[in-house]
Amino acid sequence: MSDVYEDEILSDVEGEEDTRQEDVKKDEKMQACQLTKEMISEGLSLLCRTGNRLGHAFVRLDLKNKGLNDIAAISSYIHIRYLDLSNNYLTDLSPLASLNQLLWLKVDSNAMTCFKGQTFAELIFLQWLSVAANKLQDLDGLVGPSLESLNLTGNSIQQVTGLQIGHFANLVTLELRGNHLETTGGINLPNLQRLYLAQNVIKRLEGLEKLEHLTILHLRDNQLESLDGLSPNMKCLQYLNVRGNIITDEKALQSLGLVSKTLRILVLSENPMVETLYYRLNVLILTPQLERLDKELISLEESIEVRRTIKELKEEEIPEP
Repeated sequence: MSDVYEDEILSDVEGEEDTRQEDVKKDEKMQACQLTKEMISEGLSLLCRTGNRLGHAFVRLDLKNKGLNDIAAISSYIHIRYLDLSNNYLTDLSPLASLNQLLWLKVDSNAMTCFKGQTFAELIFLQWLSVAANKLQDLDGLVGPSLESLNLTGNSIQQVTGLQIGHFANLVTLELRGNHLETTGGINLPNLQRLYLAQNVIKRLEGLEKLEHLTILHLRDNQLESLDGLSPNMKCLQYLNVRGNIITDEKALQSLGLVSKTLRILVLSENPMVETLYYRLNVLILTPQLERLDKELISLEESIEVRRTIKELKEEEIPEP
């Protein structure tokens, strides 16, 4: 479990750092321009065999920070596998449809408002996609039969639709931090393992029963008053972060019992209930298998006290003969 814990710390730090870098680059005014063959030649690297193994071609292309608003010239470079288009002015990715060897695509900090046409239906080998810090309001037009990681952080998405297993059967990591979501509903991805939903306005946990392989659920800085919506179908959940919500007492945590067998790390700090008497004890009674609460290890003394308290509660429930 230490790996999961450290990964979460790293994820938070990296997310904050990416945001700072994006803010700096957005402040740098670039003149909008069209992509040229000269720009492409300068950005090419990583010589590899072509798909048919009969020749060689450069397969990595770096075009970030170029002021691009048109990438039509890229369509003939069909051997590209890794493409970075971050920090430009792009609204249309349709020229990428011919790059059917693409494995990795980063389009952060552009002006995307939607996924147009059938572009992504053609990118059948695409495994990693990041479209963070754009202006997306929905996911219409986005498909990813081979996608394993999808980052949509920092857009304006209010409702998740189209995230069905038929379109994203291999997706294991989904990032939707910093959008306008009010619910977790709409994510029908049984194979998903990591879901990041921090900094939305989520008030309700819905549809989680479909996420049978989820190990990490990150809901920091939302508007949850309770954890109603957690499901016993979530048989793999190990890490749950609901820091910075509006949970007031242990009654709002009763659903934790549904995932207590697998849950190992729980973060509840910056909720009103952490100021209540016997906070840690009350939480640990619901989740006796926890290894960390609020990123602090459960002490031996706490474990002993929890077991003693649970035993006493069970004895009180036994009726007198």
